[in-house]
Amino acid sequence: MTKPYLESFREISKGIAVLIDPEKCDNGEKLFALLEKASFAKVDYVFVGGSTVSRNEFQQTISAIRSRSNIPLIIFPGSFHQISDEADAILFLSLISGRNPDYLIGHHISAAHELSEMNIEVLPTGYILIEGGTKSSVAYVSQTSPIPGDSFSIIRNTALAGKLLGMQLLYLDAGSGAKDRVSEKCIQTISDLGLPIIVGGGIRQIEEIDALHKAGASVVVIGNKLEEDIDFLLDVRAYKALLDVKV
Repeated sequence: MTKPYLESFREISKGIAVLIDPEKCDNGEKLFALLEKASFAKVDYVFVGGSTVSRNEFQQTISAIRSRSNIPLIIFPGSFHQISDEADAILFLSLISGRNPDYLIGHHISAAHELSEMNIEVLPTGYILIEGGTKSSVAYVSQTSPIPGDSFSIIRNTALAGKLLGMQLLYLDAGSGAKDRVSEKCIQTISDLGLPIIVGGGIRQIEEIDALHKAGASVVVIGNKLEEDIDFLLDVRAYKALLDVKV
């Protein structure tokens, strides 16, 4: 079986993903407007998931997105039931910054059989929560503590352990609505490990996206900002156009 999305994450630099939380989604005009502007902005991926989303909510949103968008659809699961054969791939997240066995391996066992029968690509991903200045829903639901943003040796050793365990991607997340995003130094401290780095949480400005890309982030994820200002995608379009010119 070919693995086009793993290769995509390995090859991409300065990518951008839009994160859609089904709990905050109307699956109608608002969602379709977001998808239209995301396509115009040349967004690289659409991530879908949330900490407390029901199976029904999740599937309805996946189906709605699939009906209106050709952007690669990647599941960003908050629990074992957030899977769908309508998606292109799933970030099979193991919360390696925490010590809750449910989020290290438990949810994975619950999803494994059903997921193995679906025709979607599974992307083993080391998920690392970084302190973002607020109590994130992920930290609350998973009952784990994020790593302080200036504990660079812990962040590096956690990422390195993920690599040694066979993770193919690393995801640094400050959490939805974070006051403080992941810093450039956090990324720089793991950038030599040779794994694609996804970064999300608290990113609100194009200048921040650019700084994170320059620090070594393969993909920067935008979520809450678009709930506040969908036209931010017009700025993303301009940024992507500038990247194309530089290439």
